[in-house]
Amino acid sequence: MPTDVILPQMGESITEGTITKWRVSVGDEVERDDPLFDLATDKVDTEVPAAITGRLAEILVPEGETVPVNTVVARIAAPGESSAPEPVTPDPVTPDPVTPGAPDEGAETGAAPAPPAAGRRKRPRSSPLVRRMAREHGVDLAEVPGTGEGGRVSKRDMLAWIERRPTAPPPGPVEPAPEPPEVALPEPPPVPAAVPAPPAPEPLPAEAAFPPSAPEPLPPVPAAAPAGPAGRAEPLSRMRRSIAEHMVRSRRTAAHVTTVFEVDLSAVVAVRERQGAAFEERTGVRLTLTAFFARAAVEALGEFPVLNASLREDRIHYHRTVDLGVAVALPDGLLVPVLHRAEERNFVGLARGISDLAARARSGALRAEELAGGTFTITNPGPYGALFGTPIIAQPQSAILGIGGVHKRPAVVAGDAIAVRSMVFLALSFDHRLIDGAVADRFLGAVKRRLEGWREDAV
Repeated sequence: MPTDVILPQMGESITEGTITKWRVSVGDEVERDDPLFDLATDKVDTEVPAAITGRLAEILVPEGETVPVNTVVARIAAPGESSAPEPVTPDPVTPDPVTPGAPDEGAETGAAPAPPAAGRRKRPRSSPLVRRMAREHGVDLAEVPGTGEGGRVSKRDMLAWIERRPTAPPPGPVEPAPEPPEVALPEPPPVPAAVPAPPAPEPLPAEAAFPPSAPEPLPPVPAAAPAGPAGRAEPLSRMRRSIAEHMVRSRRTAAHVTTVFEVDLSAVVAVRERQGAAFEERTGVRLTLTAFFARAAVEALGEFPVLNASLREDRIHYHRTVDLGVAVALPDGLLVPVLHRAEERNFVGLARGISDLAARARSGALRAEELAGGTFTITNPGPYGALFGTPIIAQPQSAILGIGGVHKRPAVVAGDAIAVRSMVFLALSFDHRLIDGAVADRFLGAVKRRLEGWREDAV
């Protein structure tokens, strides 16, 4: 029986994906790990490879369609296997007796379908991606001519309509509202003679009297500035929208607290300067500071497993492995690929894994499983000049380590001596629902001790 090709989940918060291009056609032979189709999600565009060797027997989701994750999008027949799905023999069904005179609900009555109510138009068929585009651009889908089967509006139809839709005419002058008619007020009744008139107020002294001149006028209201260029507006990209939704959800979910430690990184910097060239020649990977921070964090998580846990309703789930997320900045957003089972890797393995994930994140070659399942994340905006930041936790994790820039500063060493040292700020954001401040500080202290006491032979 042919094997189902499932739309993979490309991250914790990804619920759907769009097949942008099929790399093979029905009947083509495919090898395991050959690219099958291009997938676009809210966070990443990538190629999805074949899970087995065989022949593409059936394509169930065409290009341009958006479907939920875990949807069967195609089927692959193994070598020597029939490409047709096994026929299903229907069980005999005894028809229900039909009441005489009652219409059969499953039969056609021959009557024409009821026309839509006056003033209402039937919404054409479309994919979730097309409906999202319509909302972003303020387009009524009923106005877009669909070229797909049964009048279905495709992404190509929507893009063409947006490009050529007419511009709304400028609003005409607004006629002023008519003034309300004057209403004659009744004359006040005369004051009876018996009532004495109130005494006239005493004149104010000369120095307290108002000046005879008119009161000082209010400052003039500046004239409206001439209308400048209208600027431009563009819809959020899939990645930007996903980041926005995930960050807001995390802030609403977790009780964020951030603690900051200053670390003397001179020992790490010295090791990197002395061994960087030899390390790259031996391993083929650049010796980056991120590998040092990752190693120190992974070891400290072994001492404080609650930092590697998740809060699920009323239970604390302690993860058996350290699946380390490493934030990678892209030109149009951010990805957090995951290095699974980081605790099983030595320093060289960590450096290679991080370098490989970062390179494939920038080239769009990450696999689905490499964007999901993280238990702890590190982010390093320091190279861009930041002293430190307060990163937002990646749900459902409970903590994230932010690394600031490494700067040389005078520091007190060996008693009262002052020396120029390579210093860095580490900021740990943690979920206070699960982690107390004392535990977070002890964890960050463990990271600090490892970095400040780095041994030469630990690379």
